[in-house]
Amino acid sequence: MRMIRMMLVSALAAASLSAHAGEQDVQRLTQLLEKSQTIDARFTQMTVGAGGSSLQQTAGQMTVKRPGLFYWHTDAPQEQVVVSDGKTVTLWDPDLEQATVKKLDVRLNQTPALLLSGDVSKISQSFDISSTQQGEVMNFTLKPKTKDTLFDALNVSFRKGLINNMQLIDSVGQRTDILFSDVKANQPVAASKFTFDIPKGADVIKE
Repeated sequence: MRMIRMMLVSALAAASLSAHAGEQDVQRLTQLLEKSQTIDARFTQMTVGAGGSSLQQTAGQMTVKRPGLFYWHTDAPQEQVVVSDGKTVTLWDPDLEQATVKKLDVRLNQTPALLLSGDVSKISQSFDISSTQQGEVMNFTLKPKTKDTLFDALNVSFRKGLINNMQLIDSVGQRTDILFSDVKANQPVAASKFTFDIPKGADVIKE
């Protein structure tokens, strides 16, 4: 009986430590995200298949502002613009001359851009979070608590307090790596950055 009692105490202590560590990870990530109310950065993005083959590589410019505002412009030859005004998201494809407009889903696990621009007070509602530190780089692994998500795991790292990279892994093992460079935080951003004027004559799809 004494042995069983000791095992129970040990298990409860381990669970308590794990919960405490999880809370610390949430606090660390929340503090780092809240530190940057606006972010402007270049990005390079590479998508790799489950077998390790490169599927796509692009680059572009990103600007985000809390709460819920983001601008994501992928350079030619695969040019696309994604803009959110906090209520709707517009996807512009200049090659097709087509704009897709839909209501913004404010759940943080629906788009990586919302992790950088959304309401971080809700982050623990959406993810289980763990962290590790390597020198000046802080790494976080976020696993969605629900299955209705675009990814199975999201890895995020910060270097000297600024966003460094993101890695998304989906259910079939496909991986998307996004590396940020020339990162500027808390710079003034014009409100017009987060509105998109659809060109005359363009096809408009509303979802």
